[in-house]
Amino acid sequence: MTYENITVERDGGVATLAINRPKALNALNSRTIGELLAAVGELADARVVVVTGAGEKAFVAGADIAEMAAMSRDEAFRFGEAGHRLMNAIEASERPWIAAVNGFALGGGCELALACDFIYATPNASLGQPEILLGVVPGFGGTQRLLRRVGIAKAKELIYTGERIGAEEALRIGLVDAILPMVDIRARAAKLAEKPPLALAAAKGVIQRGQSLPLDEALRLEAEAFATLFDSADQREGMQAFLAKRPARFEGK
Repeated sequence: MTYENITVERDGGVATLAINRPKALNALNSRTIGELLAAVGELADARVVVVTGAGEKAFVAGADIAEMAAMSRDEAFRFGEAGHRLMNAIEASERPWIAAVNGFALGGGCELALACDFIYATPNASLGQPEILLGVVPGFGGTQRLLRRVGIAKAKELIYTGERIGAEEALRIGLVDAILPMVDIRARAAKLAEKPPLALAAAKGVIQRGQSLPLDEALRLEAEAFATLFDSADQREGMQAFLAKRPARFEGK
């Protein structure tokens, strides 16, 4: 597809999706959200997706305030729903998504990162949910995903105060998984892309769905996924390669 506000590049099994509105610090307007949602479907054949921001300053500086300022209540509700559809689609994707946070990840940008499986930050990253300073609350899932990452007390502190935090503090509280230069983030993505796609998809699905289920139901979900993978060529290849002491070659079959 041809996009106006995002770019997509592929390198082997890794697809890199960049929000490309550097003059607006990659802010999420309605068009950009729509393009990102379309890209989730387009990238279903990638093994790993890295999402980042174009330019030197921002991952995503937030939702587009210039667009939001004139919204009515109903328009704001539809805008929030679009953001939720995007974040839910990323979580529901069978592929691992990595947020490569290169600069500002504020408001909707922080929420985009929170929807990903991993959040890696470059040393200059700055994260936060500053919506309170605009008289609103996070609208793309931040009130729920942030507390699941950092705990309810720290989530309340960040959301109530609108405070921005740097990469080191974000790492300390568990908001990011590591502080890395972009070259190392790409290396981690490439290494993850070597793993068996069916098993990765099963692991992501069980973890995502199981966290909201009673333990016995979640364990049943795991048992079913474990057994189902024994019908795959990747399972046979993985175990045969282990026994033969050679690298496995996974094909997603």
